[in-house]
Amino acid sequence: MRMVFKQRFFSWLDSYDIYDVEGATLYTVEGKMSFGHCLQVMDAAGNHVGTLKEKVFRFLPQFEIYIGDVLRGSVQKEFSFLTPKFHVDFNGWQVEGNFLEWDYEIRDAHGRTVASVSKEILHWTDTYVIDVKDPEDALYALMLVLAIDAEKCSRN
Repeated sequence: MRMVFKQRFFSWLDSYDIYDVEGATLYTVEGKMSFGHCLQVMDAAGNHVGTLKEKVFRFLPQFEIYIGDVLRGSVQKEFSFLTPKFHVDFNGWQVEGNFLEWDYEIRDAHGRTVASVSKEILHWTDTYVIDVKDPEDALYALMLVLAIDAEKCSRN
């Protein structure tokens, strides 16, 4: 399953639309006013399906991932020189690759690829392609990509 993740051009807060390859909306993401990032994820029908919340007053950024209203895990930036690294406590997954260039993979505990993420260039706004092996993992992969993108925004 391929998802195209596009940041909205005119938006005061973080806002994204996630489409399938035919251009149909799969999810919308709306930023909410808060200390730190708070992103609400809705499905195509407008139903709330997840939330990403940044834990504030921390030395390194950390984001909590909620599916529905249930805390399912977190992503924390690790201290490292030159290249970003993340500690992922979510579904037993890990991330590997080049985060500065937005070319990385999400792997399960057995090392199998769950999803691949790549950035498309020559767009007005940030545009990423997320290739998910199992469509049932689409929302989870999206939440993890949102956490890494939010950390990148925090860094800038």
